[in-house]
Order: sequence, then structure tokens, then C-alpha cells
Amino acid sequence: MGRTNGMLRTVSRLGVIAPVFLLAGFPAHADTGDTAWILTATALVLFMTLPGLALFYGGLVQRINVLSVLMQCFAIACLMSVLWLVAGYSIAFADGNGAAEGMGQIWGGLSKAFLGGVGADTMSGTIPEGLFFMFQMTFAIITPALIVGAYVERVNFLAVLLFSAVWLLIVYAPVTHWVWGGGWLADMGVRDFAGGLVVHATAGISSLVFVIMMGKRQGFGKDIHPPHNPAFVMIGAAMLWVGWFGFNAGSALGANGDAARAMIVTHTSAATAAFVWMLIEWKQFGKPTLVGIATGMVAGLATITPAAGSVGPAGALIIGVLAAFVCYAAINLIRVKLKIDDSLDVFAVHGVGGILGTLILPFLATLGPMAPGLNEGETALDAFTVQAIGVLAVCAWSLIASIVILFGVKLITPLRVDAQAEEQGLDAATHGETAA
Repeated sequence: MGRTNGMLRTVSRLGVIAPVFLLAGFPAHADTGDTAWILTATALVLFMTLPGLALFYGGLVQRINVLSVLMQCFAIACLMSVLWLVAGYSIAFADGNGAAEGMGQIWGGLSKAFLGGVGADTMSGTIPEGLFFMFQMTFAIITPALIVGAYVERVNFLAVLLFSAVWLLIVYAPVTHWVWGGGWLADMGVRDFAGGLVVHATAGISSLVFVIMMGKRQGFGKDIHPPHNPAFVMIGAAMLWVGWFGFNAGSALGANGDAARAMIVTHTSAATAAFVWMLIEWKQFGKPTLVGIATGMVAGLATITPAAGSVGPAGALIIGVLAAFVCYAAINLIRVKLKIDDSLDVFAVHGVGGILGTLILPFLATLGPMAPGLNEGETALDAFTVQAIGVLAVCAWSLIASIVILFGVKLITPLRVDAQAEEQGLDAATHGETAA
């Protein structure tokens, strides 16, 4: 990949390529093919949360808590949509000129709050900026929804809403600005094609903080509650797999070769990780399970996400294998050895997977056909150093900010329901409904 092409792809991912095209003599109007694809990709990414993630998580919990999980995902989708319009998009993607002195590298400010300055003819590269806003909104929806899997079966619903709302504006939107909105990590050259840092690392670290501060479920480590509906798990996982093509291939922001390659490597990593996970589980427990192969698929998707624009199919195969082994080991470490009740393994699968993909991509960028390579004069070690700085910064901010947010939430409402409500199940105790 030449330096010029890499630069164009970078500014395209930041949603500010229109001025570059104008200077180069390109017309500032929407490309119909690109626009049609991103419209489709936007719908696919929303499909990942509703119903994909909701069913995936819902099938993994006890029957008395399935509706609470669906409710949490649905309510988060609604609340994040409103907050993204009010301020989240502006914090993430405004140019920062309206921010305080020196703050433009940290956050975008509020100049685009309520889509200020965005009209029907305002462009973001070759697509309307309003469409870019919607595409990015679906990322802002699924990221806090991922955290749901960590605290299921004992969380207070009001705490979910308060934490998710503040977290979007304090953690997710600023990190998005750092990486995709022209912030300081973007200036350093951090690569995150579709959200290994912005989505998976932030959600993974924050989920770990949440469950440590909230505490374990009653009977954790003693009473075993298997997933109440593995069929729901598989259906939800299949929806995630399909929707992830919008997540990763859509992040090329155009109907082009980059999108095609991202789709190829996304599918390759997911299929590889799912099959390898099944083999690991089969060897360890003597039986391959539907829940296991579906979990492996999600690990493969999370791990390829940051690297989908940086590796070819050969690199994706390696990432898939590593995702299965590393995330499987992370589950054992977190749940069994450290006895942390991250209920549905959000940190082990999404956090570890996203970080792994972010760190390994420089070493696979030149491997095999279709590999885009590194920038001219850049070594894998140079790129790895930049990636490591990005990981440390994003994880540290997610950790510190989440602790502060949760302490604030605890001043308003408890993080978890009482023992009686937990035993009864959140469906009935919190929402007055049952799935039976």
C-alpha cells in the first residue's frame, strides 16, 4: 500500500475526505454506489444489535432473565440513538475548532450537536454526511450493548441506563474522536479499521470494571446454570455474522476493493475461529457444542475487526486460529482462575479479541495475496509500537472513566437488584413480564 493510498483511506475513515477530493478536483456529490452500500451496511450493523446481539445474549442466560436482556439491548439502542444526535456525533467527529485551546485532539466539541451544520448536500467523502452520521450511530448503539453481557441476571435497570448514557459521552465518543475523528491517536497513525479499539477494547475493559464493582451473581462458581436456549444463541450469532459484514466491509465507506477484502478476511477469520474453538472444546470435554462454535465465531469476528483493512486472507486465517486459542484461554483465566463473574465473557471475547487483533495486525500486513502492506518506510515494529500506545491509552481511559462513572451511578441508584429480585429473575422482578 502506497503512502498516498493509505492517507486517502485514513481520511476517508475519519469522514473528512470531502475537502481532499475538492482540492484534487473531484466533484463534491454523492456516489450512488457508495451511498447504496453504506445505506445497506447501516441497516446490517443495527441488525447486529437488534435482534442479533439481543438473541445471542438472551439465549445464554436463564429463562427467568431472557426478557431483561432483550429489554436492556432495546432500551440502549433507543437511548444511544438520541444521545448520538444530541452530542455524541459532534464529540466524535466535529473538527474540534469549537473546543477549548488544545482540546481539539481530545474531543470534537459541540459544533455539530443536533447535526448543526449538516445539510442534505453536506458530504463526507463520497456519501452524504447524514448517512455517515447514521452509520456511526449504529456503532454507538452496539458498543454499550456489548457490555450488557457482563452484568446480566443481577443488574439494576436504572443503573444500566445511567451508566450507558454517561459512558457513551465520556468514553466512547472521545475515543472515537481520538482514533477516527482526527484526534491524537489518528495523528500518530493508529490503525483500527472497524473498532478493535473504539468498540471492543472500550466495551471489554469497561465490562470488567462494571462486574468487579458490582459483584458476582448468587451461587457463582457453585450453581451451574447452562444457557436456557442454545438455539437462540446460534440464531443470534448467525445474525451477528451476517451483520458484521456491514460492520467491517462498511467501514471502507465505499463500494470498492477495500470493502471486498474486508468482507473476505472477516468471513475467513470468523469461520476459522469457530471451527478451531469447536475442536478445542471437543478435545477438552469430549463433545462439540453449538454454544461453543458460536462463541468462537464471535471471537474471530472481534479479533479481525481492527485488522480488516490491514491484512489479507492468509493473515485472517492466522488471526482466526489465534482468536480461538487466546480468547478460549482468557475465558478460563477470567472465569475459573480469577473467579470474576463476567457473565457472558465480554472481556475475554471482545476485549481480548479486539486488543489481540489491534496488536498483531502490523506483523500480518504483508503476508500473502491481497495483503495491503505497511506505509512506505514503515516497519512492523514501528507500527506495533504505535498500536501498543493506542491500546494502552484506550484501555487506561476506559478503566479510569468507567470507575468514576460507576461511583457516580452508585450515588443515584444501586448497581444491582436485591437478593430476592435476583432469585425471582429480572423478567418478573424488574419488568413484570415472563417469557413462559
